Amino acid sequence: MKTESSFSSARWIIQKALPVSAIFAVAACTASDAPVSAILPGEAIPALSDVNRGRFLLGRALFERIATQDEGLGPLYNQDRCSSCHDRPTVGGASSASVRVLKATRFMDGRCDRLEALGGDNIQLRVTELFAAHGFGAEEIPLEATASGYVTAPSLFGLGLIEAIPDSVLLSIADPEDRDGDGISGRLPRMADQRSARFGRKGDAASVEDFVESALRFELGFTTPRYPEEEARNGVPIPEGVDPMPDPEIDAETLGLLTDYVRFLGAPAPEFLGRGPAADSVSQGEALFDQIGCTQCHRPELRTGNAEEPVLRDQVIRLYSDLLLHDLGNGAGDLCGSDALPGEFRTPPLWGLRYREHFLHDGSVTDLVEVIDRHSGEAILARVRFQGLAPQAQMMVLRFLRSL
Repeated sequence: MKTESSFSSARWIIQKALPVSAIFAVAACTASDAPVSAILPGEAIPALSDVNRGRFLLGRALFERIATQDEGLGPLYNQDRCSSCHDRPTVGGASSASVRVLKATRFMDGRCDRLEALGGDNIQLRVTELFAAHGFGAEEIPLEATASGYVTAPSLFGLGLIEAIPDSVLLSIADPEDRDGDGISGRLPRMADQRSARFGRKGDAASVEDFVESALRFELGFTTPRYPEEEARNGVPIPEGVDPMPDPEIDAETLGLLTDYVRFLGAPAPEFLGRGPAADSVSQGEALFDQIGCTQCHRPELRTGNAEEPVLRDQVIRLYSDLLLHDLGNGAGDLCGSDALPGEFRTPPLWGLRYREHFLHDGSVTDLVEVIDRHSGEAILARVRFQGLAPQAQMMVLRFLRSL
C-alpha cells in the first residue's frame, strides 16, 4: 500500500525541523541587516519581506533534506538531496567535479533529439533498494545517442535576479544574424511553448520553477503536479510495486518553497568594492577584459524589470553574461539542447567565479588560462587578443576574474 510522504507538503520541515514562529523571528531580525553589496555565498537577497525570508529558510531546509524511497525518491535517480549537487562553496552553489550528471542526446539532420522516448537525456545511475530487488538496474546510454558526456551542476546564486530580466533586454542585445558584422551572433533560445530559455548550460529552462522541477524529476526521481507519471527506464515504463508513494510525490507547496529558496538566493558580491592598490589592479584588469572583447558576450550589467518581489525589481545586476546562446566552434561531438546546436552554449554568468574550483560545462579544467584557450568560434578574436597581451596584462585580467 502506498503511504503518505512526509517530504511532500513540507510537513517534515514545518512540524519537525523548525517552528514557523522561529522562522519568522529570524526573518524579522535579519531581513534588512546586510547591505546589497556584501552578500556572501548562500545568503538570501537582503531586504526580503519577512514572509519571503521565511519561505527561503523553509526551502533551504528542504533543499538539504535527504529523501528516501518511502518519500518518493526514485526509483531511478542520481542524488538523494538537492544540496548533493549544489554545495560549493556552500549550499546553493555549484557541484564539485566529482559530482556530475551523465547526459546523452542525438543530433541528426540539424535537429536535437533529447531521447525522451528512451528515458530522456539525463541518464540516471542509481536505483532504490526496492527497484533493485525487482531485478532492475541503472539506465544506460541509448545506442541511438550521437553524443554523451558528464556535466557539472551550475551555481544557483542570483537566479531570481536573472529570471527578473525582461525578454526585451535580452532581445535588444541578441544578434543572431550578426548584422553588425562583429563576429558575435548571440541568440535567445526558446522552449517548445516559445518562452525564452535563460537557464541551464544550453538554455533548457524558462523559469526558476522549471529549473527546480526538472531537477526534482530527473535527479531525484520525484513526480510533480505537472508531471505526475514516473520517468521510464530507458523508455520502458516502471512496473507496479516498485514505488510506494502516491503521485504526485511533490506537491505544489513543496515545489513553491524550493523554488522560492532558489529564487531568493543572492548573487555574491565582487571581492573588491572599495579603493586601494588591490582594487585598482582589479579595475585595470576589468578594463583590459573589455578592451579585448570579452564583454561582447560577458556583459557586465543587465537590468531587471518590474518583478513582483520588490528586491528583484529594477535592479542593475553585475552578472557578466548576456544569457544568450553562442557558437563556440568546437562542439561537433557535444550534447545538443532543446534549442541549442552541439557547439552552442549559453554565456555563463561570471559572478562568484572566485569560488569555483572547476570550469567549463564538464568541470574538466581547473586553470583559467586553459578556459580562455578553449574558447573558439564567436570567441576566437577575444581569445587571440588575450593571448597577445603582455604577461603582466594577462595577469591583470586573471586577477580581475578571480575577484568576481
